[in-house]
Amino acid sequence: MFFAKLFIKNYKDTSSPEVRQKYGLLSGAIGLIFNLILFAIKLSIGSIIGSVAVISDAFNNFSDMGSTLISVIGLKLSNKKPDRDHPFGHGRFEYISAMIVSFIIMLIGFELFKSSFEKILSPVAAEQSSWLLLIILALSVPVKLIMFFVNNGFSKVIKSQALKAAAIDSRNDAIATAVVILSAVIDRLGFLPFRTDGYMGALVSLLIIYAGFSVMKDTIGLLLGSAPDEETVDSIRTYLKETPEIVDIHDLIIHDYGPGRLFASVHAEVRDDADIVRAHEAIDAVEKLIYQKTGCEITVHLDPISTDNERLNLIRDKMNSLIKPGYSFHDLRMTDGIDNLNIIFDLVVPFEASTLEAKEMTSLLKNAITELDSKYSVVIQIDRDFINSK
Repeated sequence: MFFAKLFIKNYKDTSSPEVRQKYGLLSGAIGLIFNLILFAIKLSIGSIIGSVAVISDAFNNFSDMGSTLISVIGLKLSNKKPDRDHPFGHGRFEYISAMIVSFIIMLIGFELFKSSFEKILSPVAAEQSSWLLLIILALSVPVKLIMFFVNNGFSKVIKSQALKAAAIDSRNDAIATAVVILSAVIDRLGFLPFRTDGYMGALVSLLIIYAGFSVMKDTIGLLLGSAPDEETVDSIRTYLKETPEIVDIHDLIIHDYGPGRLFASVHAEVRDDADIVRAHEAIDAVEKLIYQKTGCEITVHLDPISTDNERLNLIRDKMNSLIKPGYSFHDLRMTDGIDNLNIIFDLVVPFEASTLEAKEMTSLLKNAITELDSKYSVVIQIDRDFINSK
């Protein structure tokens, strides 16, 4: 956080879009300066000693400059205010920029792998690298590690996928440079009867490709709509359940429209004999509290439930004794009659549970309820748990 304290005013106010943008710009400035210096040094050294591995690593740093620039532009565009065509904002611009960066990284990796493979097939004699040049090259490792710790720290503070990808890339670069230095040392000391330069260059290229693929995979998951992080879910659930007027909650769904742009909906169960005005005020209050604490705009739907019906309480206790871990139920209600009583509820099934497992659980509950009273007719609606509710 040294750089943040030095260059960003109100650096602790990470909920502010302006402060968040400054983190991205600062990270970009640091990345551009450091990568430009490393590119110039490595390209010079690689050209002097004729090492494709060093040159490969140099162009990896060059690609990092382009990647950093794209990430900064993405962060800048993601902070555009909502408009008529994009009422939920432009937060996913950051994900799109990360996707572009991933393709650039992989393209560079494939091109460098091609050069390295040609070097393996047709090795060319190169000048022996001096220990001084290797020492200068080794200095880039701590520089990349500094960039890793800066970007990794920033990514955690502002929860940025783009900065997390930049941190991973910096860490991989440090490893790649260490591999290049090892290759040069091996070739200089003559431990092996062949030059390792091409092989090490290929290894570095594969690391670059892997880094690009990792960024692409994570970004695709976010664009497709990945599950929300557990910390956010637990915070929202805690604030809701700590509200006295709320008996329980279900059907919590969270939509991610980019960093800091979360929208959610949930059903909150309240007593059917509760003061509706007081309950509504409590719901409004908890919606505001959740937004203040998590930045998530949530809509809470009220579901009235009976808590004083002895027959329903008996059914509820029976179901709780039989239901398997990971399953839950809600909206338990009864439509009264003379010869037939409908027992209606929603059964929440774990997302990974098979259709057969869901049917078995349904049959078990139906049989148990009808054993309590033959007049009961059980109607069950199956829900899938999209956030792994506890």
